[in-house]
Amino acid sequence: MTDSKYFSTTKKGEIAELKAELHGDKRDKKREAVKKIIAMMTVGKDVSSLFPDVINCMQTPDIELKKLVYLYLMNYAKSQPDMAIMAVNTFVRDCDDPNPLLRALAVRTMGCIRVDKITEYLCDPLRKCLKDTDPYVRKTAAVCVAKMYDISADMVEDQGFLDLLKELLSDSNPMVVANAAAALAEISDSSGRGLDSFAMTASLVNKLLAALNECTEWGQTFILDSLALYQPSDDREAKSIIERVTPRLAHANAAVVLSAVKVIIRLMSMLDNTSEFYETMLKKLSAPLVTLLAGSPEIQYVALRNISLILQKHPDVLRGDIKVFFVKYNDPIYVKLEKLSVMVRLCNDTNTRSILTELKEYASEVDVDFVRKAVHAIGRCAIKVSSETERAVQTLLELIETKVNYVVQEAVVVIKDIFRKYPNKYEGIIATLCENLDVLDEPEARGAMVWILGEYADRIDNAAELLTGFVDSFSEETVHVQLQILTAVVKLFLKQPTSGQDLVQTVLSLATQDSDNPDLRDRGYIYWRLLSTDPAAAKEVVLTDKPRINEETDQLEAGLLDELISNIATLAAVYHKPASTFGSTSIPVQRMSGPVRAATSTSMEHDDFGTEEASADIPVAQPVSQPTPVQPVAAPAASSNNCLLGDLLMDTPAPTAAAPGGGLSDLLGGGVLNGMPGAPAIKYEGWLAEQQGKGLRIEGAFARRNGQLVMDMRFTNCTMQPLSGFAIQFNKNSFGLSPAAALSMPAVMPSNSECASLPLTAGGQMQRMEPLNMLQVAVKTSVDVVYFACNVPFQSLWAEDGEMERKSFLTTWKEIPSTNEVSSVLSGVVLTADAAEAALKSQNFFIIAKRNVDTQTMIYASAKYTNGVAVLAEFKFAPGTGNVALALKTRSLEVIAGTQFALTQILQGQA
Repeated sequence: MTDSKYFSTTKKGEIAELKAELHGDKRDKKREAVKKIIAMMTVGKDVSSLFPDVINCMQTPDIELKKLVYLYLMNYAKSQPDMAIMAVNTFVRDCDDPNPLLRALAVRTMGCIRVDKITEYLCDPLRKCLKDTDPYVRKTAAVCVAKMYDISADMVEDQGFLDLLKELLSDSNPMVVANAAAALAEISDSSGRGLDSFAMTASLVNKLLAALNECTEWGQTFILDSLALYQPSDDREAKSIIERVTPRLAHANAAVVLSAVKVIIRLMSMLDNTSEFYETMLKKLSAPLVTLLAGSPEIQYVALRNISLILQKHPDVLRGDIKVFFVKYNDPIYVKLEKLSVMVRLCNDTNTRSILTELKEYASEVDVDFVRKAVHAIGRCAIKVSSETERAVQTLLELIETKVNYVVQEAVVVIKDIFRKYPNKYEGIIATLCENLDVLDEPEARGAMVWILGEYADRIDNAAELLTGFVDSFSEETVHVQLQILTAVVKLFLKQPTSGQDLVQTVLSLATQDSDNPDLRDRGYIYWRLLSTDPAAAKEVVLTDKPRINEETDQLEAGLLDELISNIATLAAVYHKPASTFGSTSIPVQRMSGPVRAATSTSMEHDDFGTEEASADIPVAQPVSQPTPVQPVAAPAASSNNCLLGDLLMDTPAPTAAAPGGGLSDLLGGGVLNGMPGAPAIKYEGWLAEQQGKGLRIEGAFARRNGQLVMDMRFTNCTMQPLSGFAIQFNKNSFGLSPAAALSMPAVMPSNSECASLPLTAGGQMQRMEPLNMLQVAVKTSVDVVYFACNVPFQSLWAEDGEMERKSFLTTWKEIPSTNEVSSVLSGVVLTADAAEAALKSQNFFIIAKRNVDTQTMIYASAKYTNGVAVLAEFKFAPGTGNVALALKTRSLEVIAGTQFALTQILQGQA
């Protein structure tokens, strides 16, 4: 009968029956009872109540029963630490048992019991096992030291276990050596001290090399990884190690092969790259790497990612094996794409023709992504090998003639890059591109075509007409295309002033007045200023020679490449990222303003996007808490305050600033552009780190523009695939904020960033949040939905209609009870009363009255939040003290703390 019977449904009262069987005299009954307990434990049932009964079964000569009891003990020892101490004597006894299997079982279980209380009792048994006469026990004990180090590093070091491990590196048994090396490497990684701290000497390296030929494949991997960290004293020693490691290249296990490649490439950096030995080793590396491509698709992918790194370091490796990387019909898509990348890296004058022929065939495949990559690879070959550019361009034109939509669009994109690489050489094909203008509906292709029209506007007779079509749909285009249209139209105007004058005025108006995107506005303002002040300077800036692009756009920086080469055969080499940027011990590369964690569950379904109905609750982490507001002090007497207030309100109100003038009519007149609104740089805050955002980093800021609250965001794609399909949704919040429009975002390419500005409205559903200004956000992409929380600055929530009439102000002040008045003293104020007046008004905190009383300046002001809550304020400036007495009155005391904090920032010059 199979063991499946143990997983049958538990019947009522079975726990009591099991307990009785465990205390019985029959060994078979005990074994069957423990098997049932292990089965129940496996399916998630709590059988911890049987802990003392199971532990009593440890005193048995039956090895099978003892294994089962040890398995139970490992699972429940952490929840029953006091009871687990009962097992210590049995461990000590089993470590002295004549049977080596039992001694090894005891020491293995010791390493798996992660209970601090009993760890110290296991030191003596572990020390005995490290010096055991049987190699099986010693190799098991070596791994146990690494596990114990993870529990208590100080204890392992104090007890001298590290020295005992280093002694095992000289053991006569190769498997003991391999396990000792693996344990030391694990300890080195967790301690962060590096393997150098364990004194890798030449004699030790020779011992590791001697054990290399006799241990198992995984033992060989451990030893090779240790050898990769050794620094030989001279090139002679490096050659010796390389020669002894080279036979591992013929191993059947891919991990051993890649580890051997890592050791050899690392040591080759010490050799003369012109020597015969160096050239011979490069040739020897080709065959094992090619052999890896005969494995399963997963192994092929790992091999291809490692080969991509090796080719960046040693481009001549695999130069004669290009056909091995030709795509097979049954290759998975991820293998196909990696093969394309390697083919482009290997292309040269001798093989580019055959590569282009192969790529042209790929362009007729059914997989759209693969076809796009194939067309893109043709362009990369054209840029890399100038002698075959003519053939590559002809191949692209033949593909354009197929009229396949996505093929044509990708071809336009790569032809733009060819124009960048070889200016004034292949312009004869522009007419063919213009004929296919109507089929371009993807942002990248439209942007590329617009760039071509602007760059060659003086050679295209109807360039103004073609660009007019793009300008007409300007508001419907993505930001990427809008930026290209703006630049292309300015180029047209500089090259053909008569035909481009009306068009440039239109597009500059659209970019600066109708757009919420900061990048687009900034570029529009720059062009506006250049054209209106110095058209000659504009020509020098806009029409300057472009730097020629390089094919190796994905070439890694030298320092990073060396680090990844040292990590061949690890995940770092597959991700092409340093190990420190991922995993549980990763170091954040983005400094966030607070701990933001992605939620693990959500009540918002993906299908809710696009609906007007808000989600009930979005489970996101709390944003950074705001600084504690200033402590309130006792409020002054209401009667005297009201009398003074009445006197103040009889004075003339503070003057308002004149509205800026100027307009687009000054654009081309040669005069200085007056009244151009400023476009300050956005100060983004970290809202979501890429580690919590599944590869998406989100930064943002809030601002008020044109009487509306705007949420500026910058999305950075830290994944290895494009992100698209963006949508956004808010949870209920204190001020009823919700998106006023859909999020307009282009696809974000890997390692790229895109910005977006989202207008907000205060007409959504309200729910009290803590803190009051917290906004919980969900962002959907083509990969997944991510969640984060951010704080909306209180000053961004002050509406433009918050100014009150004097009589209304005085009436409201008197109507609000004195219990709703909170007074405080703001310290560290750097603004004078006059400067504070301007700063407050710029933030929609409106000045009602101002007057000097004795040596102090009194200012009365009002503001209104977007949810209709009004706040009245009295400021009392005492010159030379840096302090301002502030009294706030409002019917909703919840906003007092946030208002104090915002006003403190403004008066301290931080807002």
